[in-house]
Amino acid sequence: MWDNTTLTVSTIYLFPLLSLGNVLSPLQAWYRRGKVNASLGNYEDSVRDLTAAKNFEFSVSGKRQIESELNIISQHHEREDTNLVQQNENDMVVSDVTDQINLLCITTPDKGRGMTSEYDIPQASLIHSEEPYAAIILKHSRESHCHYCFSVLPADAVPCMSCSIPMYCSQNCQLQASGQTYGKCPSNIYINGNHSNNLEEYVMEITSGGDVVDQKLEFIPEHKHECQGVNWPAVLPTDIVLAGRVVMKSMAQKGHFKEIPNILETLGLSQCYSKMPSESKLELHLYSIVLLFCLKFSYCSELLTNEFSISQIIILLSQIRVNSMRIVHMKSSDVFGLQDQFGKLLPSEPALTSSMEQVRVGQAIYKTGCLFNHSCLPNIHAYFLSRTLLIRTTEFVAAGCPLEFSYGPQVGQWDCKDRLKFLQDEYFFQCKCAGCSEVNASDLVINGFCCIDPNCSGVVLNSHAVYCENQKLKISEPSSINPLLQVRMLNDVNVKKVAHLSLGKKNNWFHIKSGYCLECDSYHDLESSIEAANKAWIHIRRLRDSTVSREIDTATISDALRSLGLLRSTLHAYNKGVAEAEDNLAQAFCLLGDLKSAQNHCRASIKILEKLYGPSHIVIGHELVKLSSIEQALDNCSAVDSIKQLRSIFSQYYGSHADAVFPYLKFLNKESCSHT
Repeated sequence: MWDNTTLTVSTIYLFPLLSLGNVLSPLQAWYRRGKVNASLGNYEDSVRDLTAAKNFEFSVSGKRQIESELNIISQHHEREDTNLVQQNENDMVVSDVTDQINLLCITTPDKGRGMTSEYDIPQASLIHSEEPYAAIILKHSRESHCHYCFSVLPADAVPCMSCSIPMYCSQNCQLQASGQTYGKCPSNIYINGNHSNNLEEYVMEITSGGDVVDQKLEFIPEHKHECQGVNWPAVLPTDIVLAGRVVMKSMAQKGHFKEIPNILETLGLSQCYSKMPSESKLELHLYSIVLLFCLKFSYCSELLTNEFSISQIIILLSQIRVNSMRIVHMKSSDVFGLQDQFGKLLPSEPALTSSMEQVRVGQAIYKTGCLFNHSCLPNIHAYFLSRTLLIRTTEFVAAGCPLEFSYGPQVGQWDCKDRLKFLQDEYFFQCKCAGCSEVNASDLVINGFCCIDPNCSGVVLNSHAVYCENQKLKISEPSSINPLLQVRMLNDVNVKKVAHLSLGKKNNWFHIKSGYCLECDSYHDLESSIEAANKAWIHIRRLRDSTVSREIDTATISDALRSLGLLRSTLHAYNKGVAEAEDNLAQAFCLLGDLKSAQNHCRASIKILEKLYGPSHIVIGHELVKLSSIEQALDNCSAVDSIKQLRSIFSQYYGSHADAVFPYLKFLNKESCSHT
């Protein structure tokens, strides 16, 4: 694999040979290049360079000297290959995919096409792995991530040779994306006819000035049509440029570039054109015309610009709208403060508790992956290694049960009202999953208020929540006699504890008014409670802003603590806002170096989130990373239990890829062992 340094070496030692009338002989050029490559650790290239030099050397002593150096370098090369094999074994590649799991595509009246299995699937089974049909980097990641594999760019990033707009982490990614490789010098160098074919190919590869594409590579370069001296790929929206890549690939697969193939037959994806508002339809028409002419005048001059071509691009854009996936990578922030040379926290130094965040880096079309339907209570989890989509079960799935992941919102993340609106606005369907059609405790308490009786654990709902929960019972089967049978007991939160009275009386649920406790029927003045909560949030947000700027004073902390007390006396004990306030305080105390207080607030936040999501949800795993980092800084033995729990959660969601997705887990495991 080449880098910029290697290219510089090639130019320095081959350019004089070709341009300055043989100032350096071929022997000297290849010999010097081989020595420099060896010093840089590029042993494979060095071996081939010295082999070329040996073929230009005619003296016996000279050949022996080069052979001696070749033996030494070959030993280094073999040692490096051995280490590389071991490293590849340690890196978690897609190796445990599908234990002979046969997935079936089925059609249901409610959700249309979906995926299931004809056999039972154990928890944490990797059921699907897929490379994208087409992919593109998002605009905000262009400067920081590789435009092909979406990994973080190194300091010596490799640019596209033609347009220099895309940046790649390696020449391999650059070749995969554009089909071009580096070459700086003309190809009319003399090669002795006695040289082997492999050596001649290598010399031509080094000295070739044109695009060198490996004819054996079975891929269609996704960027090649975009680097023809034009700037439309950098200007147009990401999904429009992605559509261009799909069009070019589909035409290349058909073997002609005159007419766009039938998109519905090519991809076989659902489209939402008929459900889109008029403004969005007009936008698709305009962009389809623009894209068609960009492709024609920048790459495919013979491409027909007729009504059929425009209609196919319109269909494709509507498919991308509801079928494309955002490629997400995990980013470990500098959240553990300053560390010593052993990687341990320095308690006297500031440390934030937020540790990991999802970063959207790309957008892609996965022809099989998009067949999995949505559920707000998913039983599978999708994640990415580079561009590869992987899907794993998060619970036991019986044969014939739908395999569904979340398109974004989940129970515990948003309330039912917000989930329904998001899915309708973004994907044009009314969700009828179990989370949106059955009463669950999380939706009741996530934005709920507490009862005025301090001894009552019941929840008080506002008018929006009451309407949404009423709708759930209305769409339940009329054959259900006891409303309690319609209630989904989510996690370890018993719905009876927060809504026993309402659910205990047949059909009484439909007559509950906003502001009345669902447990004891006491009235709660929500207007005054909402006003008090809004005032409390002013101080919590001020604390959050101070945390970001790392400028926290005692007054800000005191105001936030009083506000937290006010929120706890107003909102339900499992309201997600209380968890957010606790987390903000945990971050602030970490910055102040008060790790004991940070630990208490972090635990309080996790306790609430466990009620909303369940104790084994991946969100809890992320929160446990925060807690375990604080506990380790305190040399607290409970860190071992936290690390064990988060390790179990990550294994459930990522299997053997957990360490690859979260490299920090290795450090936590090492620290955990040191405490046992």
